[in-house]
Amino acid sequence: MKTSFEHIESVYWVFTQLCNDQCAHCYNLSGPKGAKMSEEECMQIIENLPPKIDRIILSGGEPLAERQKLYAILDRLKQRYPAHTQLMLQTNGDLLTEDILDTLIAKGVTRFDIASIDRFHKNAGARLMELADMFESRGVNGDDKDPLVDKDNYLHGHPLSWGYWGATDDMWLGGNWARGRAMQKGVWKKDPAHNFCTILSGARNFLGGYDDIPQEISIQLWQINPCCPGTKKALGDARHQKVAQALAQASQSPMWQKLNEGNPWQMGEHLGVSEAHAKARTQTLKNVCLWCDEFFEQHCKASVHQID
Repeated sequence: MKTSFEHIESVYWVFTQLCNDQCAHCYNLSGPKGAKMSEEECMQIIENLPPKIDRIILSGGEPLAERQKLYAILDRLKQRYPAHTQLMLQTNGDLLTEDILDTLIAKGVTRFDIASIDRFHKNAGARLMELADMFESRGVNGDDKDPLVDKDNYLHGHPLSWGYWGATDDMWLGGNWARGRAMQKGVWKKDPAHNFCTILSGARNFLGGYDDIPQEISIQLWQINPCCPGTKKALGDARHQKVAQALAQASQSPMWQKLNEGNPWQMGEHLGVSEAHAKARTQTLKNVCLWCDEFFEQHCKASVHQID
C-alpha cells in the first residue's frame, strides 16, 4: 500500500448527476432533476486533486447535459495537467454532435466511452453506428474496446480512441446497482457471492499496492470515495480538502485497508465486528454493498476520519 498520494493512477469524477435520460438501473438517481454543483465548486475540486494523475475520467449523469461546465472543467484540467494526464469522457452519446466532438477533442479529450449500449437507456444503442461514423470521420480509433488505459501509452502520448459498453446482468447489475433508482425499481443483483469490491470501480487498490488492477478513486460530485458507488460515508469533501491528504489519512485506518484489499467482510474486525457476522448479513441482505452500507450506518457512529 502506498504512503504518499501525490500521484495516483486514475480519478473517476461524476461532476454532475443531471442527465437527459432517467434509466431504471441508475445507482446515483441521475436524471433531468439530478444533483448538480456550481462551476466554482468544480474549480475548487480541481485545485484539490493530486498534482500528478495518469488519467481523469469525467462522467455523470450525462456530462454533455452540462456542456459549458464540462468545457470549463476541461480547460482548467489542461492548465493544471498540461502533459501526461489523459482526459477521458464517459457519455451516453445521445447529445454528441460533430461540432461538440470537435470541441471536446480540441479541449484535450482523447478517450470516449459510450456507456449506453443496453436495454435500460432510451436509445438502447440505436445511435451506435451513427456514433461510429462520427468518430471515424474525426480519426478516433474504435479498435480498442477496453476503456482501461495501457500504461505504455503514457510514454507515447494518447491517441484518440473510443469504445462502448452497457449494463449487463452478470456484471454492471452488480453490487453498485443496489443503490438509487435501481433499488426503487428492484433492478439490482441479489447475489451475496458477487464481491463488487474486487473489480475495477470497486474499492480494491484505491490506496495502491497491487499490480493486478489500476489504482482508482471515485469522486461523486464532491465526495471522495474508494469505489464508484461510494461508501455510505465518504473519505472526505474534495471541495474543502486535498484529495491526497484524505487518502493518506484513510491509509492509516484498518477499515479502509480492508476495503483496499477488496475484503469488505473484514473491515469491522478491529471494532469487534466479525467476518462471520459480515458474511451472514451479506447472505441476508443478498448484496455485499448493502452489507457495506449497514456497516457504516450501524458500526461507524463516529466520523470515518476518526476511525483507526
